[in-house]
Amino acid sequence: MTDFETEQDDELRAFTERLCSFDTTGGNEGPAQEWLADRLSEMGFETYEWTADAERLAEHPSFPDDPVAIEHTEASTDGPTLVERPSVAGVLEFGDPDDGQTLVLNGHMDVVPVARESWDTDPFEPTWEGDDLTARGAVDMKSGLASCVFAAKHLHENAEGRNLDGRLVVESVVGEEEGGLGAAAAALSNPYPFERDAAIVAEPTDLTPVVAVEGTVMKRLRITGRSAHAATRWRGESVHPHFEAIRRAFFELEAERSESVTHPLYDEFPIPWPIVVGTVEAGTWSSSVPATLTAEMRLGVAPGETVDEVEAMYEERLAEVVEESEWLRDHPPTFERFSIQFESAETDPDEPIVGALQSAMDGERLDTTLRGETYGADSRHYVAAGIPTTLFGPGTIEQAHFPNETVHWPDVVTAGTVLTETARTFLD
Repeated sequence: MTDFETEQDDELRAFTERLCSFDTTGGNEGPAQEWLADRLSEMGFETYEWTADAERLAEHPSFPDDPVAIEHTEASTDGPTLVERPSVAGVLEFGDPDDGQTLVLNGHMDVVPVARESWDTDPFEPTWEGDDLTARGAVDMKSGLASCVFAAKHLHENAEGRNLDGRLVVESVVGEEEGGLGAAAAALSNPYPFERDAAIVAEPTDLTPVVAVEGTVMKRLRITGRSAHAATRWRGESVHPHFEAIRRAFFELEAERSESVTHPLYDEFPIPWPIVVGTVEAGTWSSSVPATLTAEMRLGVAPGETVDEVEAMYEERLAEVVEESEWLRDHPPTFERFSIQFESAETDPDEPIVGALQSAMDGERLDTTLRGETYGADSRHYVAAGIPTTLFGPGTIEQAHFPNETVHWPDVVTAGTVLTETARTFLD
């Protein structure tokens, strides 16, 4: 049993349970953030708070151009505003803080919505079965956030005589599932009176070190046909064959990109830069030829590529399909961005924070092989701000967003131990 586990386990369990008991869906992070800020203050952290500015985020390439669309969660004008959604942080100082490094340990407080009928338990009443904790957010990512808090606390309480200099910042940001509202705001306008040298985002990585995350482009395709009565179907122009031609061309491009766009951290994935056609709505009546179709899709962006570059590839492939169709040439489809865009991000394996993390993992006999992931994360905002950032945390992405979301508690303790030792090495 490690010193971290011996000294922190009971308190860490209670802390994580309380975090998971807050329903922080739909922009309702406020009460949980207030509770967390109070706990951080009680533990001796100096606390900070900031909110995102819709006008500023509208200028950011990841977010819609319309500040009104950013201001309210779930595109609802009666939802919580950004002012009601604070991000909070706690700072602990070591030795001469200005003579050392500053490390950010980051987590997000928001969770995705719940289909309660798919759960065996109340998702906001944390439930234990042996060493497994089930609750919405147990994996994504309140147990990781709790590990960050207690790693910083443990190191600070046991720092005497270790000659550590610098700062540890524990962040709890909002709106990660909506593109990273809190993290983007922190990256654009530093909320602290000091610079940040590195960061770890405690997303569920199965206790593996992740240094690259994929980007995404969200696009909405609209096709127009001509309606007709089902009894005289030949007088109409169905949108379905045109959509199938476009869909087929897009998946052919996906396959081509799987071969031509390579990255050593993504060789294990059968489809490294996937596209998903998530929604398709067509027609207005079962006995009428469908004259309209709207499809929304996600296009994968490899590390090293930009959202603009990948978007241009798919727009070019769409243009080729249009050119081959007389109907589409005369009735060109639209293909526009919507929602949030995720740029890809990558941190150099030679960065000190990567080495510190691998060293701490080695002490726990974990696999230190660096990985890339096909999802996006808040790390991209910090990398874009020049802050080297890795992902490391307890739980598996396969449990994130799923019913009966469950984390294996020993992994949470191991994550806390690794984060403690990583911070110790980085600040030494």
